[in-house]
Amino acid sequence: MSRIGRLPVTVPAGVNVTLDGSSLTVKGPKGELSNTFHQDISIAYENDVITVTRPSDEKEHRALHGLTRSLIANMIYGVSNGYKKELEISEGGYRATKDGKKLILKLGFSHDVYFEEADGITFEVPAANKVVVCGADKQKVGQIAAEIRAKRPPEPYLGKGVRYAGEVIRRKAGKAGK
Repeated sequence: MSRIGRLPVTVPAGVNVTLDGSSLTVKGPKGELSNTFHQDISIAYENDVITVTRPSDEKEHRALHGLTRSLIANMIYGVSNGYKKELEISEGGYRATKDGKKLILKLGFSHDVYFEEADGITFEVPAANKVVVCGADKQKVGQIAAEIRAKRPPEPYLGKGVRYAGEVIRRKAGKAGK
């Protein structure tokens, strides 16, 4: 039995769950998420607890068991608490600003880089060298943060670029380091 798949998911107060066959809709204070899961995996919702069961021990069912439970837990956590990814911009000339629903990044190009807030995704700029991507959907938050980082990934010689908060960049010595 899957260690992750057999764990029950408790639904906190203030979160509404609607189960319709293999599709699940979760509403909470941070937003609304819905997902359709594989029809072989059984999802049961009773007494504010969601349990996920599989029909057999086939390899595909074992894989889907833990995946389904993790996706449901991420949906419930996202609509109740929300997810956030923090990015740091490290270089004196690189900076970020926010204009309405638009994130403006100056990353050393001849032009500015713009990102629009998508549905359910918001940007915060607490300082000129920090960007926080917030939202209820864990996958969307991670994807937008990865797209921002990809515009100017940190380079190994000086460490300039956009990186995740707490990310360690492996540095190279350069010409002078023999």
